Amino acid sequence: MKVLILSTGTGEGHNSAGRAVLEQFQKREIPCEMEDALKFASEKAASYGKKIYVWSTVKATKVFKGAYRAGRAITSSRRKSPVYYANALYAEKLYHYIVDNGYDTVVMPHLFPAEALTYMLRKHECRPDIHTYFVGTDYTCIPFTEETEADYYFIAHEELLQEYMEKGIPREKLIPTGIPVSERFRALPSREEARRILGMPPQGRCILIMTGSMGYGRIENLVQASVPYMKGEDRLYILGGSNERLKGRLREAYREDYRVQILDYTEQTAQYLAASDLLFTKPGGLTSTEAAVVGIPLAHTRPIPGCEDCNQAFYNAHGISVSADSEIELVEAAMELLARPEECRRMTERQHQVINARAAEDICEFIIRKSIDWKAKRQESQPDGEETKEV
Repeated sequence: MKVLILSTGTGEGHNSAGRAVLEQFQKREIPCEMEDALKFASEKAASYGKKIYVWSTVKATKVFKGAYRAGRAITSSRRKSPVYYANALYAEKLYHYIVDNGYDTVVMPHLFPAEALTYMLRKHECRPDIHTYFVGTDYTCIPFTEETEADYYFIAHEELLQEYMEKGIPREKLIPTGIPVSERFRALPSREEARRILGMPPQGRCILIMTGSMGYGRIENLVQASVPYMKGEDRLYILGGSNERLKGRLREAYREDYRVQILDYTEQTAQYLAASDLLFTKPGGLTSTEAAVVGIPLAHTRPIPGCEDCNQAFYNAHGISVSADSEIELVEAAMELLARPEECRRMTERQHQVINARAAEDICEFIIRKSIDWKAKRQESQPDGEETKEV
């Protein structure tokens, strides 16, 4: 068994989900690597795709929202979209990479490689020994998923089964494992120890604002609304990702306010979650899942139009986050929640009940079992004395 995980850089959540699964295969000493699917088109195409995504979500959300709605309309009326044909352009190169390197299992936490592999395996029908798995990273069935033909689909929650089936994906292919997150979001120090490690004050409330890896959201309005609630020992930590302009503006605006700390991109997100009393974040599927696995009172900022609307609706419906129509109203709701420790405790308990913290392990174990089953069936189907040839 040799596993290839394919993602791409349009939003860090897909890559984080891929790395969580990679972590589990490596833990079991199963050969596994992760690649950016768009690199098989060209390095320029991968970079361009990422830039277009950032522009559409940060600078032109109306365009993104319109494209998302159009995607739902297109896939409801015909089976092959421009997205499918665009990803088919590099499918042949990707196919040869898989075959030449002996991969028999491909895991895809992103739509783009799922489209490419669907095209590839339709063309190369003689490769039943290559098995594919799609990993959903949102609490909805995103547009164009129904164009793909993976062997199995790992989805965010069992409540989404009907939605996926209505899109034409067979029930027997749907495995409601949850969204995979790294083990480090479970193996965390106590709040006191996390604060010590990060150099945070031991007393007072620590409120965390996460903008995403690319610095999304109306964070300046959110910070402005939050500061009046900060007492002398309280701290407001802002993880600004790679948005240097945003971080620069915030540092200039709050250069004399020691309570407001603007941080650069960090690999210590799990530790900051463990150390904090409340989190503001946009409703990305991966970030929200990581927060729920840690167990922290959660306030969702304005979503990127499309799948994040669905993520927010799912979390609100289960009482595992709060949201509002404006930054001022959101801060008011969050501070009211924070002032009620018993309600905060109930929210984190519900998070642990609704969200599967072991999704990455469950995905890995399922794939291993299927690989063993398929190998056994291939061996049974071979004539006596003839060995099964691996990819």
